[in-house]
Amino acid sequence: MNTYSKKDILRGRLKFVIMSIIGIFLFLLPINVTNDEGKEETTLPIAWLANEMKDLIGSAMPILILTIITVSGIITILCSTIYKKRLDPERQLAKTFSVGPVWVIVRILAVVFAWLIYFRAGSEMIYSSETGDLVFSSLLPTLVTIFFFAGLFLPFLMSYGLLEFFGPIFRPVMRPLFKLPGRSTVINLASFLGDGTIGVMIASEQYNQGYYTRREATTIATMFSVVSITFVIVIAETIHLSQHFYYFYLTVIVACLACAIILPRLWPLNRVPDTFKNNQKHETLNEENRGNKNPVSYGFEQATVQGIKAPGVKQFFKDGGKTVVDMWLAVLPVVMTIGTIATILATYTPIFRFLGLPFLPIFELLQIPGAKEASETVLIGFADMFLPSLLIESVPDDLTRFVVGALSVSQLIYLSEVGGVILGSKIPVSLPKLFAIFLMRTLIALPIIALMGHLLFTF
Repeated sequence: MNTYSKKDILRGRLKFVIMSIIGIFLFLLPINVTNDEGKEETTLPIAWLANEMKDLIGSAMPILILTIITVSGIITILCSTIYKKRLDPERQLAKTFSVGPVWVIVRILAVVFAWLIYFRAGSEMIYSSETGDLVFSSLLPTLVTIFFFAGLFLPFLMSYGLLEFFGPIFRPVMRPLFKLPGRSTVINLASFLGDGTIGVMIASEQYNQGYYTRREATTIATMFSVVSITFVIVIAETIHLSQHFYYFYLTVIVACLACAIILPRLWPLNRVPDTFKNNQKHETLNEENRGNKNPVSYGFEQATVQGIKAPGVKQFFKDGGKTVVDMWLAVLPVVMTIGTIATILATYTPIFRFLGLPFLPIFELLQIPGAKEASETVLIGFADMFLPSLLIESVPDDLTRFVVGALSVSQLIYLSEVGGVILGSKIPVSLPKLFAIFLMRTLIALPIIALMGHLLFTF
């Protein structure tokens, strides 16, 4: 701090405080709004802005999505074939569009699926409301607007000192509990309170910039990317348990926290390399290096330094705009392809029900009524989080519906959204490892949820 003038220090503190307050308001503070049905609901400002933008775009949204996916496919083909050797590997164009054969196929399939769904052509298996149209018309419009505002305003959380401030303060909690740095507290809160895709976005960008190691970014994306509280309300309503919502949501939080504590210590997360991308760590002070200062003073000092270095208005919007375009063109096609294929398999084949049979004795051991019906829904959640609740809603027993509904949320990684976003992000996680983490989350969360369910409905 001695290397900076008093004017610089004052400017750094003001930037840190003002920008961080804006970021906290946008991403972390719930507000009450009136929805289209005239009912009051709780949401976050960033989610409210996304919904308002979605309403504003209205009927033009399908054209926008079709354009984004098609442009991504065309540029990917060109940059991965004809222009591959001419591109500077350090430029954003090469990093986003010069990809391997598998991702080229994924993006081409996204273009094919998007056009078939838009014109409702080809097989109904692709464009039905339970498969491709669910992804194209229900999920992607939300991701388009969430990515726009979250990407544009992420610098409020990431670039002005808030992470540096919280790092030394929460390190004594985050490191022993979750094997994560203290600065991850902000991302984890944004994920829990807002939307899981926001957490993945932040973790991806921070990993790309050298703030997190590959293991830390993977842990954040797969342990804390919980769906928004609004979606949990929808799940509770679907399984006819709205009257027990607060207990239902408490159960989800307990199960997710247990997974976040246990899983980083087990395979496959404990085998993920604890290295920075390209071995380049961001130039930031270690959270441990406090000298004689207390954590708050040290955190404030580091936040001030970051505030001094933070970008101006022009660079702020330039960086945010790059993030938005990158998420739109790189992630949306992956979600389109993976989500469509996953929902087709879940809807038109018995594969997920068949794979769920080994869970039958576990449900019987946990004394869950309708164990057979419940076991058939377990792995279908890997395709889409909403499917288990739809399949179980007609089962008469409250305990069975409670366990299946809470488990579907706690499993967290589903390919039609969060899983697809992770696969399309800069965090290097393979599909088999995602499925392994999904299974591990299921095995840990299920007994906890069953116990919480029995406490409510049995004892």
